[in-house]
Amino acid sequence: MNEHAFRQLVSGRAKGAGPAVLRLLLRLASWPYAAAVALRNWLYDRGFLPSHPVAPVVVSIGNLTTGGTGKTPLVIWLVNQLTAKGRTCAILTRGYRTSPHRFSDEPALLAKACSGAAVIVNPDRLAAAQKAVRLHQPDVLILDDGFQHRRLKRDLDIIAIDASCPFGYGKLLPAGLLREPVRSVRRAHIAVITRFDLASEEQIAEIESTLRRFQPNILIFHAVHRQNQARTFHGQAIPASQLAGKKAFVFCGIGNPAAFLRSVESLGVSIVGKTLFKDHHPYNPDDIRTLVHQARQAGAEIILTTEKDWVKAALLTEQNNQIPLYYLTLELEFLTPPEPILAAIEERIKTKTKQEPL
Repeated sequence: MNEHAFRQLVSGRAKGAGPAVLRLLLRLASWPYAAAVALRNWLYDRGFLPSHPVAPVVVSIGNLTTGGTGKTPLVIWLVNQLTAKGRTCAILTRGYRTSPHRFSDEPALLAKACSGAAVIVNPDRLAAAQKAVRLHQPDVLILDDGFQHRRLKRDLDIIAIDASCPFGYGKLLPAGLLREPVRSVRRAHIAVITRFDLASEEQIAEIESTLRRFQPNILIFHAVHRQNQARTFHGQAIPASQLAGKKAFVFCGIGNPAAFLRSVESLGVSIVGKTLFKDHHPYNPDDIRTLVHQARQAGAEIILTTEKDWVKAALLTEQNNQIPLYYLTLELEFLTPPEPILAAIEERIKTKTKQEPL
């Protein structure tokens, strides 16, 4: 089941007896998961499971829900801001579906977009942090997708909240999209509400009220995703507005495909066909041949995808270049002045430099 179909099911938008039975089964399956999450958090909260400190400042960027909240653009924005201020950063990422012979989408995208920072791929975040310290002596370690990875002690927890689906339909996996209960927001210091433009004022107020109910001191920021450029396999860039009126075949394998489809439509692109894969889909030559065939059958002028999908699919498309492949670049734009985020990190750096090295 791809991400779009799964969201249709757990949100309740998929109607009928079959989906209703599936939702009941998923709810039952969520109970042991909920128990395991509760036990694990209890053990960390009370110190039975230790969080290990390291010398650099550790900033975690994560989320409460699975997939598609915009944490990768947030990581890129933060690393580039800190690098521009002269800070040395290293990014710690688990490398979802990475193998010794395949560099997965997020690490590849982070390495491409944050050329001034080291990217350490290891599901053991503590080992990754120790390697980064040994090899790069960073001022700041950015823990990508780190809110649930409590073994590495962090100095600042930032969570990304997708305004279009902030709390995973109110249910834990697999019945909903929540990785842990909403009350876990009490561990966070900062919340960035992404896709701010996709929610009403009333919805934003409700999101903020929920966050502050569990964490009264949390700092809240608003941001939107801008897709201002379209790029080709060879790196040629055009304003995304020039895609208006084009007939496009769209494909992606991301956590929130509906948001991507809405952004494509907002550019005035005519979507004549689409294929939605599971999140982090590992593309192969057969996939690309099928996509190109489907695009031709649909009468598409271009094939359009996300930057995360492009980093895995681009090399495979060179031999299937009958229809141009474009990807939309994704940038985070803050609507709330973000300087307090950087100030909070600088404050923690100064505090740590006064302490004895660990």
